[in-house]
Amino acid sequence: MAARYAGRIETIPDLDRVKREFLDSVKDFRFTIIVCGGTGCISSHCGDVLTALRKHCTLRGLEEEVRIVESGCLGLCALGPTVLVEPGDTFYVNMTSEKIVQVVDRHIIGGKIQEEYTFFDEPRKKHIPRLTDIPFYHDQVKIALRNCGSIDCASIEEYISRDGYFGFAKAVKELGRVGTYEELIKSGLRGRGGAGFPTGIKWQSGHDQPGDRKYIVCNGDEGDPGAFMDRSVLEGDPHSIIEGLLIGGYEGDPGAFMDRSVLEGDPHSIIEGLLIGGYAIGANQGFVYVRAEYPIAVERLQAAIGVAYDRGLLGRNILGTGFDFDLEIRIGAGAFVCGEETALLNSIEGKRGEPRQKPPFPFQSGLYGCPTIINNVETLANVPVIITRGGDWYASYGVGRSRGTKVFALAGDIRYSGIIEVPMGITMGDIVFRIGGGIKDGRQFKAIQSGGPSGGCLTRDHLDVSVDYESLAAMGAIMGSGGLIVMDETTCMVDTARYFMDFVQDESCGHCVPCRIGTKRMLEILQRIVAGKGEEADLDMLETLGNTIKDTAMCGLGQTAPNPVLTTLRYFRDEYEAHVVHKTCPAHVCKGMLVYVIDHEKCRRCGLCARSCPTKAITGGGKEPFAINTEVCSRCGTCIAHCTFGAISIR
Repeated sequence: MAARYAGRIETIPDLDRVKREFLDSVKDFRFTIIVCGGTGCISSHCGDVLTALRKHCTLRGLEEEVRIVESGCLGLCALGPTVLVEPGDTFYVNMTSEKIVQVVDRHIIGGKIQEEYTFFDEPRKKHIPRLTDIPFYHDQVKIALRNCGSIDCASIEEYISRDGYFGFAKAVKELGRVGTYEELIKSGLRGRGGAGFPTGIKWQSGHDQPGDRKYIVCNGDEGDPGAFMDRSVLEGDPHSIIEGLLIGGYEGDPGAFMDRSVLEGDPHSIIEGLLIGGYAIGANQGFVYVRAEYPIAVERLQAAIGVAYDRGLLGRNILGTGFDFDLEIRIGAGAFVCGEETALLNSIEGKRGEPRQKPPFPFQSGLYGCPTIINNVETLANVPVIITRGGDWYASYGVGRSRGTKVFALAGDIRYSGIIEVPMGITMGDIVFRIGGGIKDGRQFKAIQSGGPSGGCLTRDHLDVSVDYESLAAMGAIMGSGGLIVMDETTCMVDTARYFMDFVQDESCGHCVPCRIGTKRMLEILQRIVAGKGEEADLDMLETLGNTIKDTAMCGLGQTAPNPVLTTLRYFRDEYEAHVVHKTCPAHVCKGMLVYVIDHEKCRRCGLCARSCPTKAITGGGKEPFAINTEVCSRCGTCIAHCTFGAISIR
């Protein structure tokens, strides 16, 4: 919704005026209905819900009473499309066009909450209407995601009404360049791309580096399987990243893939973050690097940048401070390695996306040979609120050297998957069982993969360990991309390691020998093992190769690539031994080790299994009992699906 004040915002008093006028323009609405517009809900047809809502409110004459907002991700992706009704904090899930019409008629007009459409707590067998009462949200603290799911992601006025761009104003008018990065040092904010380098120290390095031309870059290249955090912010509040770039930034971790949710849901926070970062280090040009597979994030961020230019919050003499800043989007082709900072810089320059040898580091010689600071999306999204509220406030969350909060994409065999933001120091068990609702389908927890394909697999014994940089590293895992993939007892950990190694090996740029050849050899060994052809010596070879690659690979991608294999060898060695010694897969996943057999006592010789077998591996009939030729059998399971007598089993 457009505010009445639509002119250029040329001074800090203009910011105050826009904030007041927006708040005045919405205060007379009796209800605000927020429809989640994140990618997860878009795939569940939230657009149909939004269209039906607008149409029905018009039909009922509610335009002056009901404010309708399309927001970024509300978090609970497993139950989308989701809708939040204010006041009352009423949270509706699995919405459809028909259901939203009933919500308008019965809740908005009739005054009665439609409990049957609200969140259903399976363990307690009851509906929970209020979002803040839902266990999924209990332990969360929203800082990077503070606006996602609560504001119109297309409205710069609403972002300003939440103190947007006031952080940049404070940095320039009160703190100065040195005071700005010192505030970040005080906050304890570390790079949320995985490496965890202190953000304020990075900005100080950029500030102290000589040079008339400097750059600041937002790394929004999120490529992990199961990770979608960066996108959520960019879709909903791009301006906070602009302010962060105007103040600093250098993100050294190759797995900076956790911010898509920010890009989609709060793109203005990214813009503001970049503004602040650029100011702090003395850069007048910023770039946001996003992969082409995220069209919603790109579209919303591009629109937000256009509005920021139109309103005077990008370009020349921003807010009358004398500071100039320009911002552009660079779209990547989707190479996983471009999450690594120097490969990303090569890609922006139009070169092949492969890492550069370091030193020199990007803060010394980065984009076009100039000092360059790189931060990922989540890092920048934290910057404006830290500057506005102070470093001590941010440092009040977290533990040890890990301060503040962390955004995770919770996925896998979990009851409630989605985007979460939790304080550093929370336990993995609280994330899985309190927030995620435990393992779905009544199965047992087996492992959790932390940090994406370059992360490590942890076990039940690690559920009580604090989630922070140092504790995860001690267990062989990393914070990494912020992806958390939960696995139940039906998962084969050897095959899981093979899957991640296959991904990393395929995405290797091939620039250095350890990563190019070493990951390929590791993958070949894992493929032999899951095919039932492994040997005991293979386990020692995997460890040797993995440790060698960690020590000698050129960039962070190669250095962390062996983590899934090394941690599964460390914590699930019995499964590896079962594969290589006993030629069995305890989880019944690895097809090369499965043997399908027919119980002749149960078999009624109906022939359904033989007729359905795609490889004609089942012989017999008449007086001859049916049998399965294991040499021909493809282990597809079709015979089991067609046998109505339960005569076929896996051994």
